[in-house]
Amino acid sequence: MSMSLRRVRVAPVACAAFTLALLGCAEPVAVQSTIAAPAFAVASSGSPPFVFAAGCCYYNGQVVRTVVPPAAAPNEGTDNFYGFPGTAAAGQKGVVGVIPGVPGYHGGHWKFHAVTWNVTPYLLTSEAAVLAAAAAGDVTATRAPASDFKCPIQP
Repeated sequence: MSMSLRRVRVAPVACAAFTLALLGCAEPVAVQSTIAAPAFAVASSGSPPFVFAAGCCYYNGQVVRTVVPPAAAPNEGTDNFYGFPGTAAAGQKGVVGVIPGVPGYHGGHWKFHAVTWNVTPYLLTSEAAVLAAAAAGDVTATRAPASDFKCPIQP
């Protein structure tokens, strides 16, 4: 009986934490500490619910993972992140300027740039590619400090 009662208590907490994570309303530590190991293992097949195993961002042509949820940090970004809030090429992910182990990485304190297309979208997989597309007039990268966020990269 207590086992059933315990499951009833854990499931809502795990669901609430996961929902908050998807909405970006909680820090990763808070999400991780509120989910019991058994519920966590069953819910996500052994992977933390805040890690995109397939990757979320490009860095120099390679897909890297990031931790979700991003925590809002308006006007505090230090590392470049290029997002594509409108139309984008198939397979487009966010583009990060640095990752752990690269000089200048500040733990995922992202300075958000909204990238919009002026031509038919094509895949951009590095900061250099985004900057080259902007120089060619293919995209416009607009600094959006109100959208800065914190979210560490997992190489």
